[in-house]
Amino acid sequence: MPFRKFLNVFCALVIIGLSISVPSQVWASETNESNPLELRKIMQGMGKSMQLIVDGISREDWESVASVAPLIADHPQPSMGEKIRILSFIGSDVSKFKGHDQKTHQAALALEQAAIRHEGQAVILNFATLQNSCLSCHQQFRKSFVNHFYE
Repeated sequence: MPFRKFLNVFCALVIIGLSISVPSQVWASETNESNPLELRKIMQGMGKSMQLIVDGISREDWESVASVAPLIADHPQPSMGEKIRILSFIGSDVSKFKGHDQKTHQAALALEQAAIRHEGQAVILNFATLQNSCLSCHQQFRKSFVNHFYE
């Protein structure tokens, strides 16, 4: 545990240091519907991947499920400037936000492995875990993100 606390403090210091060095243009531009966060596009891509997985599960196309799951597990990341804006907005909930992302990553990898093994029940259980992970994050953060970055 002491190492984990050290790591959290170290990450916070890095984020603060980077936020000080980011050009003011990143902070000056307000995000709105005409200039959405990269995160929104990433989430939309992950939504499409989730739909492909549902389709694969419904057809018991385990190869398809196994090929799409890593797209969620290793989804694209926003640029450093956007990460700093997001993490600054999240504030003390950074560890919760990152925790949701880690759970999503792990669930998608478990889903991939179950699909590789053609274990339909395990695929469905792992997909449910993945959906619950997404839902938990959305319930905790989506409304505040929309209110802050889009209204």
